[in-house]
Amino acid sequence: MIVYTHVPSPVGPLLLAASEDGLHLIEFHTPRHPMRRGEDWRKGEHDTLHRTARQLDEYFAGTRRDFDLPLAPRGTPFQQHVWRTLADIPYGETISYSQLAHRVGRPTAVRAVGAANGRNPLPLVLPCHRVIGSDGSLTGFGGGLPTKEFLLTMEGALPRAVDLFG
Repeated sequence: MIVYTHVPSPVGPLLLAASEDGLHLIEFHTPRHPMRRGEDWRKGEHDTLHRTARQLDEYFAGTRRDFDLPLAPRGTPFQQHVWRTLADIPYGETISYSQLAHRVGRPTAVRAVGAANGRNPLPLVLPCHRVIGSDGSLTGFGGGLPTKEFLLTMEGALPRAVDLFG
């Protein structure tokens, strides 16, 4: 059985889902690729959901840079490999899709790596927002580009906007 709940965040409400296997999903309010809910999904309480909510609060407060949670994302072996590699991108840093493809050992599979990155069911914890275009552009993100910009700015990977007239 998968247990889920909704939690507030600075980037809008998040859907969290977990089972005894670990955390399965963190989903933004308007996801690009929503995960299908089966009959085995129930709204409720779960220790992993409480731990996730607490660690996300700490992350948004600026007191947590790494997550310590049992993870159970569902995907193909290739997707799983890409997602595990995301966890190695340090807080406050970015890499390009090409660099990610090299890190997973598939330098010519940039598009496939990008597609796997876009299907990451655990954004924030597996930081797909830290992957950007090779030209520095903020391309594609399941939570929307304003959310990606917010997260990268919060982490110090992008300069904060300066209001010259404020």
